[in-house]
Amino acid sequence: MEYSAIDSITPPCVVSRGSGAPPPASREPRPMTSAGSVTAGLSTLSFARPVPAPRPVAVPATPQDAEIDLARTALVIVDMQNDFLHPDGWFPRLGVDAAPLLAIVPRLKALAAAARAAGLPVIFVNWGVRADRAELSAPLLAKAGASGRRPVYGDPSASGRGRILVEGDWGAATIDALAPERGDLVVHKHRLSGFHDNEFDSILRNRGIDTLLFSGVNIDRCVFSTLCDASFRGYGCLLVEDACATVSPAYVSDAILFLVRQLYGVTLASDALIAALEAQPQ
Repeated sequence: MEYSAIDSITPPCVVSRGSGAPPPASREPRPMTSAGSVTAGLSTLSFARPVPAPRPVAVPATPQDAEIDLARTALVIVDMQNDFLHPDGWFPRLGVDAAPLLAIVPRLKALAAAARAAGLPVIFVNWGVRADRAELSAPLLAKAGASGRRPVYGDPSASGRGRILVEGDWGAATIDALAPERGDLVVHKHRLSGFHDNEFDSILRNRGIDTLLFSGVNIDRCVFSTLCDASFRGYGCLLVEDACATVSPAYVSDAILFLVRQLYGVTLASDALIAALEAQPQ
């Protein structure tokens, strides 16, 4: 749902002046500009915003069931990008097996479709660095590049398809199977967390979103970092556990699920979430 300012002009306030004072001069409201402000004269600028009607829905979750307000909830899809999943991308060219990441694509497609049908914003949070890497710290580059032993953010792709995870280049684009649709949002990041030093928080608050459904890759890296930062900022956090994946060992995912359930929110299955979304009146 889009939220836009409603600007209005109200009649001037009538102020009591005592029995001997003349009545205040009458003023007509001045015309509005196209932006909603007044051109001159006395007026009132309304900062009121329309509040969507609550759409509460219960969802089965762990360690306890949860209730979310669909009018204030968004689906977040993290890092489903060519450089992580496509055979010509950065990770696969380094020898990383992307099969576990690709395995969640069908579930993510179904989940995104259900979210759109239910009126939830679908937000892709993707790596997208500057071509000159000016925003990337030396420790970050050293760690990602194994101290110069492998290509890193902004380097030419080994497949010849642009530069690694540079915003606007092929590697930073969402994979074709999950390409954003009309009305979806794409937010670029340059750290593991999708909230660091960008516009993500402002977009959510401007849309009245206070609850986030997390999905994507890697569950122990960018998904978890973004979820933690969301929790620190006061968002409700639900991790769709079978719509997340990682190239790390299984015990790492188990640890993340434990931490989310213990400290940050709840986890749930995509089928249960989709069923809850589809049961709601449109």
